[in-house]
Amino acid sequence: MATNPPSTPLYRRLARQLQERIDAGTYPAGARLPSEPELSAEFGVNRLTVRQAVAELERAAVVEIRRGVGTFVRPPAVRVSIAVDPRSQRFDLGSVHSALPDADDGEFVVGAPPVAGSPEDEEAARQLGRETAELSRVDTVIRLGGRARAACSYWMPFGPLPADLVRPGRPGNLVLDLARAAGVELEYDWRAFGAIGADLADAELLGVPAGTPLLVREGVSCTPDGTPALYVRRRIDGSSARFVLNFRESRQDGAQPGPQPYGL
Repeated sequence: MATNPPSTPLYRRLARQLQERIDAGTYPAGARLPSEPELSAEFGVNRLTVRQAVAELERAAVVEIRRGVGTFVRPPAVRVSIAVDPRSQRFDLGSVHSALPDADDGEFVVGAPPVAGSPEDEEAARQLGRETAELSRVDTVIRLGGRARAACSYWMPFGPLPADLVRPGRPGNLVLDLARAAGVELEYDWRAFGAIGADLADAELLGVPAGTPLLVREGVSCTPDGTPALYVRRRIDGSSARFVLNFRESRQDGAQPGPQPYGL
């Protein structure tokens, strides 16, 4: 059992005890936790303390509160590694693996909103060295393991884009598709990594609460002569992904030095 400093609030100590039961399998994934009156009686605390403890577990994405139904244990997060190898291929081949495990997995177009001068649009224009009026934009979602994992936005200095390419629901690999539509070859220029809280739009798209930590992978791809041609910004559910930077070559037996499932 985890030790709690004397200053630890009672509700947090209760939350840790419930977490230990979940970790031990007493309450497996999908199980309904005992009701507030039941937990209150078992632990000898008032219902407000129970409510605060359960809210703490909800903030930690351990349980899901279904109003009027009960509180249920969430399944473990699917860990999706994002491999970033500094000596990897030069060409930008997109971020959707060609052998995804399920027909419902992959990248799907959400829409092609107008570039209207939002902060994200302005940043894309700055990175591409263009005016916002010169840019086209496509938004997509990447699904892995049966759920949305990343919301993606692409900006490029050409258009109008083919109607079929930006049709909502259309599957594909947008980096390759956009390169083909523009008749260009894309190479990595730079990529950066950060984190933000989910805004309302991304929260709805990813099915997470607003404010949920999202990993951000953004960068520019260019043509072989160095001309910036694509700015991409991916917002990735931080509970189900991690960045992996490999510094050693693959072993002789063919095994990879780090996790290598699917790319985002």
